[in-house]
Amino acid sequence: MRIAFYAPLKAPDHPLPSGDRRVAQLFFRALEEAGHAPFLASRLRSYDGAGDLGRQARLKGVGASLARALESRWRRRPREAPQLWFTYHLYHKAPDHLGPFLAEAFAIPYVVAEASFAGKRAGGPWAIGHEAAEHAIRRADLVIALNSADREGVLPLLKEGARLVSLKPFLDPALFYRKTDQEGGEARLITVAMMREGDKLRSYRLLGEALETLLDLPWSLEVVGDGGARAQVEKALAPLAARVRWSGVLESQALASRLAASDLFVWPAINEAFGMALLEAAASGLPVVAGDFGGVRDIVASGLSGLLVPPANAKAFASAVRGLLLDRARRERMGREAFSRVRAEHDCIRASRRLEEAFAPFARATDSLKGIPARRAAGGARDRKALSG
Repeated sequence: MRIAFYAPLKAPDHPLPSGDRRVAQLFFRALEEAGHAPFLASRLRSYDGAGDLGRQARLKGVGASLARALESRWRRRPREAPQLWFTYHLYHKAPDHLGPFLAEAFAIPYVVAEASFAGKRAGGPWAIGHEAAEHAIRRADLVIALNSADREGVLPLLKEGARLVSLKPFLDPALFYRKTDQEGGEARLITVAMMREGDKLRSYRLLGEALETLLDLPWSLEVVGDGGARAQVEKALAPLAARVRWSGVLESQALASRLAASDLFVWPAINEAFGMALLEAAASGLPVVAGDFGGVRDIVASGLSGLLVPPANAKAFASAVRGLLLDRARRERMGREAFSRVRAEHDCIRASRRLEEAFAPFARATDSLKGIPARRAAGGARDRKALSG
């Protein structure tokens, strides 16, 4: 099927790297691997992080205008029109103002992945975005859930006949390779996260607070990431002094190399949905110590491939890290388990097959009603090149 792909939080070819951008890229690739022809429908970013109702209203208006323009274009050029609309990551801060309208206008399936809904946001500073997210979820024919924590909020909104399909977070394990065990020496800790205000900065602060209590042990910490809150992050980790190595933002190959050279991934994960960095660490054979937030437990099997601690608890986080610093054999067992689990449960090939199964009823309906082949040539070398980074 020809699929209109849209990511309202961050387009897959957005210039700034992030876990959300990476997942969007992976979904685009998985749809291609499943035999479909996705194309980037829009780069409109509907994100409002401040709870500014005026901004939300303006974005809603822009979205409505853009949706009407796309409708007009596709009416004139029906061969360019999609046979299915796919939206990745939809919630009150980044709603979809395009897909529901266009899916209705062209009578095509509307699919959303990683949709979340919290009733407590109704009437608050994100009221407009919350209402739009609810409308989109209620319109969806299929919801693909990456985060098990989202099911409770989404399921009551699904219309009759709509489906919710669970899909484990995924990546291409071939891009990562297993860490090389070292003999003796200090343990090499690593964390990978953008530096921005809010939950990321809170996580960095808790990380600094926890690791400051472990200065009696030999270890170093590599920090991969950058952003507008760099100065605050440096202040939060200042007590760790020369133990910290600042690596900035790394491209995929360099990141894989640094993960493979490390022994333990540490990240408090405050309010993380699931955390692609955690999955990438596991793909490299690293055990993980993380806060037990959201869908993090969908990636980290506590006690087997890492340790999950009570949310936002610096003392518990430090205790878990200390235990693994003192028990190299356990670290290595957990690393082997993490490496195996990613390849068995989180492989992008498995994800593409799951998507192919989930989309099969739509593809069959498209074939029978419109006589258009469900599988077409992939949607353009330009899009594939732009979305491969």
